[in-house]
Amino acid sequence: MTPALEPLRRIAAYAVATDDDGRVLLVRASSSSGTPGVWSLPGGAVDHGEDPNHTVVRETAAETGLSVAVAGLRDVLADMRALPHRGVTIHTDRLIYSVSIRGGTLVDRVGHPTDLARWHTLDEAGRLKLRQFTANALGLGGASADLRPEPAPTFPSFYAYPGPDGLHRAQRFAAYAIATDPQDSTLLLTRIAPGYPGEGRWHLPGGGTDYGEQPGPALIRELVEETGQAGRLVELLGVASHRDAASLGPEGYPIDWHGVRAFYRVIVDDPTEVAVKDVGGSTSEARWVPVKQVADLPEDELTEVTAEALRKAGLI
Repeated sequence: MTPALEPLRRIAAYAVATDDDGRVLLVRASSSSGTPGVWSLPGGAVDHGEDPNHTVVRETAAETGLSVAVAGLRDVLADMRALPHRGVTIHTDRLIYSVSIRGGTLVDRVGHPTDLARWHTLDEAGRLKLRQFTANALGLGGASADLRPEPAPTFPSFYAYPGPDGLHRAQRFAAYAIATDPQDSTLLLTRIAPGYPGEGRWHLPGGGTDYGEQPGPALIRELVEETGQAGRLVELLGVASHRDAASLGPEGYPIDWHGVRAFYRVIVDDPTEVAVKDVGGSTSEARWVPVKQVADLPEDELTEVTAEALRKAGLI
């Protein structure tokens, strides 16, 4: 059991870069970090309102001296990490990107949280002390260098804090489903309830993940709560980032919202009549819609993340 620590959440983005010899780029945590001498992928926290694609480019340049271009999304992972020396436990939703090198020169950074950036073969990386998310992203085993809190601390699903401009801010990670029947003939959509941002618009089933929860299991849980359907994850399709600088919802005051949402392909093997089980929440209705009719839905009747995900899936 770890001592009582203040729970925090953040979203972060990381780069998987390889050179012509198949070596992977890693950075080492310095003595001023919580895990000195431990290696990880270059990357870091997504600033409020920042697109994670920009984060991974910015952070990789700062930590390694290299300029990179994002090639694609590889995975989305979540983990908890206890930092007793700081008195906190952090849940991090980590977006893992493949990148290509555009130029630059590796630099050492004395006095920073990471102090070295080096290329390693996978065999060499497997013998290093790695952050667990880095080992997972590279398909390597090994014991975790992270201290994991047990059990997960209590953390509110909605948390806003005062920003520098006087508005409250909230950054939220969520997972949503492009959910169809096995024949891909019907698509599952939900409608946003009155009083919530985007009220009346069609939305994808899903929602915010809980503290300590992986995005995949969180999405399957949300699917049952919002529609009564049991789904099966097929693949990660992408991540959408959207900032609404003065959103107004049931809280009753403007909030500078930044949402980062992963969307997945999901199959409902045994579709049933939909039933919204989370009564009084943000979903007022759920419906199976014939896929042939989805392209005819006006975009102003869809939430932004829904339109983006449907385009990614080739449905509109």
